[in-house]
Amino acid sequence: MNTARSVANELRKRKNVRKATVLSRFFKTGKGEYGEGDVFLGITVPEQRSVAKKYRILPLTEIGKLLASKIHEHRLTALLILVAQFEKASGREREKIFRFYLSHTQYVNNWDLVDLSAPNIVGMFLAEKDTGILDMLARSHNLWERRIAILATLAFIRNHRFTDTERIAEILVRDPHDLMHKAVGWMLREAGKRDEGFLVSFLKKHADRMPRTMLRAACERLDASVRQSFLRSVIRVPKAASPEESMRRR
Repeated sequence: MNTARSVANELRKRKNVRKATVLSRFFKTGKGEYGEGDVFLGITVPEQRSVAKKYRILPLTEIGKLLASKIHEHRLTALLILVAQFEKASGREREKIFRFYLSHTQYVNNWDLVDLSAPNIVGMFLAEKDTGILDMLARSHNLWERRIAILATLAFIRNHRFTDTERIAEILVRDPHDLMHKAVGWMLREAGKRDEGFLVSFLKKHADRMPRTMLRAACERLDASVRQSFLRSVIRVPKAASPEESMRRR
């Protein structure tokens, strides 16, 4: 049956206590950390993709139940299902999924959840539409909504469109959280891979006020001499809790 309970049962069969312990530390689930209270089963992303594929026609109401779960893999699998549905959907159905996603951002509450869904739902939906909603998300008090805003622009970057990335990065250039430093730097680097001139122009305007983590990520692929010239201009800002490297490559 295509129900949230069926998906949860499938995931429970794949539970790995040892991996769950490792992931709980990896995603900073301790008191006061960004992932506080998140619960892990210890299931790899490829395994979750396999479950998502099996339940790819899960109704939105059931996806919503999974998203509301305290278990991380329930939420990520739900988002993987949602991404798969969006890819196959028509225009009207895509809008329905997009609006569903935005109404559930309180559950898209860790960086892997954002990174594996925001570009493929929010970014893809807005590709030919007004992107003003990204400005609102970028100014949110919610860390994860701010990350959704900048990660959504990856969909535009892939099509050699950088204006939205530039605008959102300018809003977030002094964000206090290390997770945002890495995310903004990553998107700028991705844009720079396609248009180094764009990246250099952005850095000339903003490098002297960018957090060092953001700047290092952004200019990682630049020629060493150019990179060092920008790094010498960086100011120091208080660092938030340092996250692990993103699992986007998984």
